[in-house]
Formats: sequence, C-alpha cells, structure tokens
Amino acid sequence: MSSSDQNTPDPSPRPGWLTAAAACAGLEALALVVGGGYLLVMGLLGRPDDPQQSVMGGLTLVALGVIPLLAARGLLLRRGWSRGPAVATQFMALPVAWTLLNSSGALIPAGIALAVVAVTALVLLINPATTQALGIGRPDGA
Repeated sequence: MSSSDQNTPDPSPRPGWLTAAAACAGLEALALVVGGGYLLVMGLLGRPDDPQQSVMGGLTLVALGVIPLLAARGLLLRRGWSRGPAVATQFMALPVAWTLLNSSGALIPAGIALAVVAVTALVLLINPATTQALGIGRPDGA
C-alpha cells in the first residue's frame, strides 16, 4: 500500500460511535490543556507553595494533552493507529478518576465526570465495529 492510499479518506460516512469516541478524547485533551494552563499561569503569576513544581506540572499536563488531541484527530480521520493512544489515555484516566473520587469537595464531581468519560470512551473504542471502521485487523491492510 502506498502512502497516498493511507491519506485517501474513506468514502463511507464516519460512524456516530467513532465520532463520540473522538469527542471523548478531545474533551480529555481540552481538560488537560486547560488544567495545565491554569497550573502554569498560577506558577508564573500566583503565589503557589512551590512555583517551580507548579510550572513543571502545568507544562506536563499541557504536553500530556497532546496525546488525546492527536488520538481524537486520528479517530475523526479514521486512522487505525489512533485507537491505541486513545485506549491508553482512557486507562490512564481511570486511576486519576479513582483518586479524585476518594478526595473531598469539588474534586468528587470531577472524578465522576472523568470516570464517565473514560468508561464511555473505552466502551466505544473496544467495540468490534470500531476496529472494522478503522480498518484494524483486515488481512489486506486496506
């Protein structure tokens, strides 16, 4: 298969569950970038206990937000490679959601929201129809 074949969009319409999985990944990317941006700004302009740790945490979250963002784009474009990073992101989100659920205050609803998004995305991503729509596992590789 040539590289031009890989860039040719599939003429059939994108399944709704694939769009929903991409939306979940995009939502997680947005949350990571916004959270990282907040930590970064507070580290640079605010008065955190440890400004260096706040800045580094913010940069790390922004960098981690790139993974689900690329996965979401790949899912929207029906690229087979995109399912792996999207699934990995969901598995990384589950312990974070558990930690938030075991905290107190406003973090509990955030943990619930993250758990719902992660589980929903996992169900959508491991669906056999998703592998078919992404062309994963086809013997001809098309």
